Amino acid sequence: MTDANDGNDQSENELSEEEWREELQNTREEKDEFFGEHPQSPIPPGKRDEFDGLSYFDPAPEYQVTATVETHDEPEPIDLEMTAANPQRYLRTMTLNFEVNGQEQSLAVYQQEDQESLFVPFRDKTTGQQSYENGRYLELHPGRELSDGDQITLDFNLAYSPFCAFSETFACPLPPEENWLDVEIRAGERKWDAE
Repeated sequence: MTDANDGNDQSENELSEEEWREELQNTREEKDEFFGEHPQSPIPPGKRDEFDGLSYFDPAPEYQVTATVETHDEPEPIDLEMTAANPQRYLRTMTLNFEVNGQEQSLAVYQQEDQESLFVPFRDKTTGQQSYENGRYLELHPGRELSDGDQITLDFNLAYSPFCAFSETFACPLPPEENWLDVEIRAGERKWDAE
C-alpha cells in the first residue's frame, strides 16, 4: 500500500499545520483575485466591482482525511445530470473510502476520456444550507495511476462550488445520489450571496 500525492506540489502530510494553513490562504486569495478581475470569471460582469471575495468555512484540518482507493477493473460509463444541458458521459473509475466526523463514508470518482484529473462531485448535510444547493466538487491530481489499496489525501478544505453557482450561463454536472454524504462537511467554499 502506498501513499499518493493528491496533486499539489507537496503532499499535505509533508506540511506543518501552519504551512498548510498558509498554502490554503494563498489558494483562496488567488481564486478571489481571479473571480474579481479575470475576464473568464464566472461572476457576472455587472457584479464584479462589488465582489469582495468568496465565502469559506474556516480552515479545518479535521476535514483533511486519508482515503483508501478501491479501483474498478472495468470502469462503468455513467451519464451525470447537468444543471442546464444534456447529461455528460463520465467513467466511474474508482471509489474512495474514508472516515469523517467519526463515520465511514465513500465517494465515487469520475473521469472523462482523455482527462487525467479525478472528478469528485458531492453533496453533504450543508448542501442548500451553508453551501451551494447543487453540491460542490473536489478535483484530484494524483500524478500517477492509482492502484487498489493506495491511500490518497482528500482535503475537503479545497471543496469548491461549480461555476453555475455564480451564473446561470454555465452548465455543471450534478453529484449523483451515490455521492450524497450523510454528514456535514464544514470545510471549503460556502454559499456565495450575489446580493
